[in-house]
Amino acid sequence: MFRLGTLTTMVGEDYTSIRHRQPSSTGHGTPEKNEMQKRSEAENPFQNSSNGWVDVDHGITKKMQLTAEAEELKPAFMKEVDSHFTEFVNRLIAKSVLLESSTATSTFPVATCSERDLHKTKGLRAPPEHGKLFTARRSLLDELFEVNHIRTIYHMFIALLILFILSTLVVDFIDEGRLVLEFDLLVFAFGKFPVVISTWLCMFLSTFILPYGLFLQWAQGHCCSSHRKIRSLFFGMLFMLFQSIGLGFGPTYVAVSYALPPASRFVIILEQVRLIMKAYSFIRENVPRVLSSAKEKSSTIPVPQVSQYLYFLFAPTLIYRDNYPRNPMIRWGYVATKFAQVIGSLFYAYYIFVRLCIPPFRNISQEPFNLRGLVLCIFNSILPGVLILFLVFFAFLHCWLNAFAEMLRFADRMFYKDWWNSTSYANYYRTWNVVVHDWLYYYAYRDFLWFFGKKFRAAAMLSVFAVSAAVHEYVLGVCFGYFYPVLFCLFMCFGMVFNFILNDRRKGPIWNVIMWTSLFLGQGVIICLYSQEWYAHQYCPLKNPTFLDYVKPRSWDCHIQI
Repeated sequence: MFRLGTLTTMVGEDYTSIRHRQPSSTGHGTPEKNEMQKRSEAENPFQNSSNGWVDVDHGITKKMQLTAEAEELKPAFMKEVDSHFTEFVNRLIAKSVLLESSTATSTFPVATCSERDLHKTKGLRAPPEHGKLFTARRSLLDELFEVNHIRTIYHMFIALLILFILSTLVVDFIDEGRLVLEFDLLVFAFGKFPVVISTWLCMFLSTFILPYGLFLQWAQGHCCSSHRKIRSLFFGMLFMLFQSIGLGFGPTYVAVSYALPPASRFVIILEQVRLIMKAYSFIRENVPRVLSSAKEKSSTIPVPQVSQYLYFLFAPTLIYRDNYPRNPMIRWGYVATKFAQVIGSLFYAYYIFVRLCIPPFRNISQEPFNLRGLVLCIFNSILPGVLILFLVFFAFLHCWLNAFAEMLRFADRMFYKDWWNSTSYANYYRTWNVVVHDWLYYYAYRDFLWFFGKKFRAAAMLSVFAVSAAVHEYVLGVCFGYFYPVLFCLFMCFGMVFNFILNDRRKGPIWNVIMWTSLFLGQGVIICLYSQEWYAHQYCPLKNPTFLDYVKPRSWDCHIQI
């Protein structure tokens, strides 16, 4: 009976139906039916033995084979369903945005050439397919953290932070005989913060007043001017002077002249770059609408409201639009959580530097510069470099941008994509920082092709790489206080080579492994070389440096002067 119960459980209703059909077919069937029955029994996977029992082992084996075949077919089936579903959703979103843009009416304050045409407001905007489409969507990590398996990885990083804290406290207690909770590195890195706040206020207010004021003055008189080109050139030069001197030279001079520490310089320089890009986007998106209105000899000129420009200056995007998709409410608990995670990431970085970076690099200038020491330094720097990379991504691209997006009810949270799944550097550059990539794509790459022609795609890509590498090296050079173009060389040399070698045609898992390996190695190179140069400048100051001394890396011969 136990054997029969097990059999019924394993083979189910098919066995039961076969067993019920067998007596009736043998007792009352015609010869033709008996022949068909014999043939079906020959094809039946469950064979009867002499005592009437079904061969259970054979049934279990057949079921396992069917299960294995189903498991083999499941990934391909799910991949096919996912691709069709993604394509369907993308088409639906695009159609809804097109429908909304064609039916919705935007409200502008109108600068007119005649007062009687005030009511004839016309929103002259480029078609949606000519620029970025903003849609309501969540950040990818917010969705992934709802899966327990992914959230466990987040918990593992928290556990690692706890271990860093415990190791630091224990070592300090053994060395000092007491608990040391001074956080001197953070205090030093963010020193002179009142200067940072006042500089940021000047940058923000000037960006809020001058670009909008220049654009408003130009737009109001453009349609009535008899010298449009000269007038446009004049206002364009004023705007470029503000970009280069007011936002370009001014903050850099403050950071250098006040000898601000690295983290304080990072705040000023990164805000400088962000405001320059935002001001350019505002002018770049609105000037074509005014020119189009003048070309059509329209009596009304759409000018964005001041509130729309102010919202854009705080919004976590570098692409200007008059309106963005908005959420209905603000989740203040979510905002508090994200800011708490930013603060936690700062302390995480503090313990990484205290435990993994400062001890090995503090005395590195006392050792001779050789190939063996350089290789060991690079490989020892991979772990802190990768952790810093993860922290920068999580703290800024996820937590910081999502916190501001939530406070502004900004609904498009695609600040990054699944860059960790990239099998090519081309895809990695597109997905690591979507906010900056969109600006470079629409205002650098596409405008280059529009100006020179589509046959210069390689030159356009090279120019975008050069601009990105130069800006990254400028930020690091000003913040660290020395010129050491490691990141520029990695961008322009290895980055360009890997961009063509590891291209979008590489789809296998091995290419993802290669991408991660090279990324880890690059982080080790950056942490090692920049740390060596930092301590070389601390230990080997020059009294009367020449221009060559500023260009030549001091870590190459600092050990001679010790």
